[in-house]
Amino acid sequence: MLKIILHAQNQIMPFCEAARELRIQNSPLWLHQRNLLAPYVTREMELKQGERMQPVREPTIVYRDNLFFDEFYINAFMEEAIKRNKPVRAAFKSADPAFREHALPLSTSYTPAGSLYLADLWYYPNGPTAGVDPLVIDMQAREIGYYHVPTYMGDQSGDLVFQVPLRALLAIDSWVHVFIADMVFGQFARGARFEKRLNEDVKFKIKILGKAIYEGRQVLESSELVKVGKGCVIDPSAVIHGPAIIGDNVTINAGAVIENSIIGNNVNISQDVQVMLSVVGDGAFLPFRAALFMTTLMENSMLAQNTCLQMCIIGRNTFIGAGSTWTDYNLIPAPLRARDGNGKLSLSNRPVLGGCVGHNCRIGSGMIVYPARTIESDVVLAASNTRRVIDRDISFAESDHHHLKLAHLHQTPYHKNLKDSAESW
Repeated sequence: MLKIILHAQNQIMPFCEAARELRIQNSPLWLHQRNLLAPYVTREMELKQGERMQPVREPTIVYRDNLFFDEFYINAFMEEAIKRNKPVRAAFKSADPAFREHALPLSTSYTPAGSLYLADLWYYPNGPTAGVDPLVIDMQAREIGYYHVPTYMGDQSGDLVFQVPLRALLAIDSWVHVFIADMVFGQFARGARFEKRLNEDVKFKIKILGKAIYEGRQVLESSELVKVGKGCVIDPSAVIHGPAIIGDNVTINAGAVIENSIIGNNVNISQDVQVMLSVVGDGAFLPFRAALFMTTLMENSMLAQNTCLQMCIIGRNTFIGAGSTWTDYNLIPAPLRARDGNGKLSLSNRPVLGGCVGHNCRIGSGMIVYPARTIESDVVLAASNTRRVIDRDISFAESDHHHLKLAHLHQTPYHKNLKDSAESW
């Protein structure tokens, strides 16, 4: 089967980078797509904007490179598409809870078609042709609570919930979609599938219980749920609850607690670090008493001591100083807005949401960042009397390094042309 990749032209802010280069579930999106489609594909072709494709007369799958999908969705899509043996395009019902609540807000990639929304994923049994039928694959959403809000704190009380899909497809048009892909469609979905299998598969349940008894551990700490790579050094007092994946050459020190998270290769986690429902990229460093909750920390980034990130996305090669706090909830219940695929502030449909920092940033100590605020790639923010609270989006043009005599020492790979960078978004 031939695979044709269409390039998504827009950059995802504040990363200043195309979606295909961003890490989702600790893997570059383009590599994640390639791995999941490998069982179906024998050769591939990439089409740039405006490039014409030569006629093809073989089974072909076509997709836009800003799509995140999991193996459960793509397998269901391909099985049904091959069964129908006619040109089809992935579609969602507007009433699908997971699509309506998480994929559609802030998006620009879907095409409305009556009560359906069409995604940029096609299958052609005899090569691309005009005219396709919509193929709706139910994402099998499950309602799962994730946050409890006391009555006195807002107009919503009780548990806030995610519509968690057991099979997922999502267009990455905004940094918020990276959060959705990693947390709701990633970590939460993985846990939901585990619970479903545990309830329906008696042999699997017996296998899990048997392994826990044999190892003398609690069920969530057994090797069936906690996958540990090669060359790891884990202190006996550290607590790791699954489902969790620990990469190769990881160091986890005394008192650390890791719950339902992905830890990449060559990560150093110091004493008393808390990591819950998060994704930590390769080469990251978490000093003592740092905390992550439902947060993505991309590769080679560092979070200094006593810093807490909740529902945030942090780009690669970024440093965040000690004692900084990213807030995630408006004290007055005003709706949170975030940048959509066109760079405009729009309703995020998220009552609770942290912030986002781009790649190669340097953030000073003691910062307080308001919910849903962003800091663009290559920015340096030094703590001062006038710069302690970040209550708006920060662009590269506002970076503090522009005012320093040694500004040339700060590399700016995502803004190589400094003359044009002042017109950053």
